Amino acid sequence: MRKRSHWIHIGVFSLTLILLTGCGVFQGEQTLEEMDSPPEEASYTDDLDGVPEEGTESEEGTEVEETETEESLETVAETETIQRELYLLDSNGMVVSQVLELPKRESNEVATQALEYLVKGGPVTNILPNGFEAVLPAGTQILGLNLKEDGTLVVDVSKEFAEYRPEDEQRIIQAMTFTLTQFENVEKINLWINGYEQKEMPVNGTPISEGYSRANGINIYHGDTVDLMDSKAVTLYYPAQHNENFYHVPVTQHIEMKNDDLYQSIVQALIEGPSYELDLLNVFNNGATLVENPNYKDGVLTLKFNENILNSVAEGSISDEVMETLVLTLTDQPGVDAVSVGVENMQQVFNESGVPYSEPVTRDTFVPTESL
Repeated sequence: MRKRSHWIHIGVFSLTLILLTGCGVFQGEQTLEEMDSPPEEASYTDDLDGVPEEGTESEEGTEVEETETEESLETVAETETIQRELYLLDSNGMVVSQVLELPKRESNEVATQALEYLVKGGPVTNILPNGFEAVLPAGTQILGLNLKEDGTLVVDVSKEFAEYRPEDEQRIIQAMTFTLTQFENVEKINLWINGYEQKEMPVNGTPISEGYSRANGINIYHGDTVDLMDSKAVTLYYPAQHNENFYHVPVTQHIEMKNDDLYQSIVQALIEGPSYELDLLNVFNNGATLVENPNYKDGVLTLKFNENILNSVAEGSISDEVMETLVLTLTDQPGVDAVSVGVENMQQVFNESGVPYSEPVTRDTFVPTESL
């Protein structure tokens, strides 16, 4: 019996050494050479199921390892997609923003990915919202992107890019520009095809030698008769609806200036609503108006309306579509980072869900924003 006990002690001692060696691997003591060793040489840590269930150190280490692995997998699952704003074509041929979930890429690939998801027949096909389509010609490849210090993003695309209808030319350059300038440090784009800079668009000759920015406009509308001497071209965001999907259509048009106040003029144009020719929605109540001149300070534009701006006076709530229309339009203006909305005779206003607007509302409340 003594002899047998002796061998049992030796076996336990040997097993303990092996297990402690295995634990050392997870405590940062391995060298680069050990990290690169073949899988079979590190197989000791994979054979922990044979250890008795008496709560040994090795069992505790295994539980920690398994917990950490599960947490890592959960983290990967949570961050494997990211929201991105893409400008697509709606059923009326308007260039509009849709926020879609895209696979998460490295930071230096996000702009390339955004363009790839604008290509017809490309990866966006299976996630296109009902009634929308991609805008870049099928087969277009993104050959390279180069961001300059002045905020110009050079976009080099393959020759397939030039295979589009003349009537689609404006939509294509607008969709590319607005998709890429969602990144805060991109001011404009320069187009190259197969390594050659383009002074004009390849099919219908739209001039682009100075680059293309949001200032060039989108869904440009000339229908209303406006005195060009007393007006200014701005981009207004009007709501639209396709089935159950509400979205906003950016329309660049000339608006009449009110008291030489650009912000007041923009708000008044939104309240009056889009031209009937555009088949877009006006979500403002009749009689809604500003009761004070807009006040701009440190990136925040403060607006104060009468009670007609509310969709429920009793609850002090503003329609979500009204707030989104105001914020998307006004934060498109240089220097405006957020919009604060107040109502006369009310201490606080709320959204439709009853959440108070206790802070100025930024653009990323409705669409994702980031830098390259």
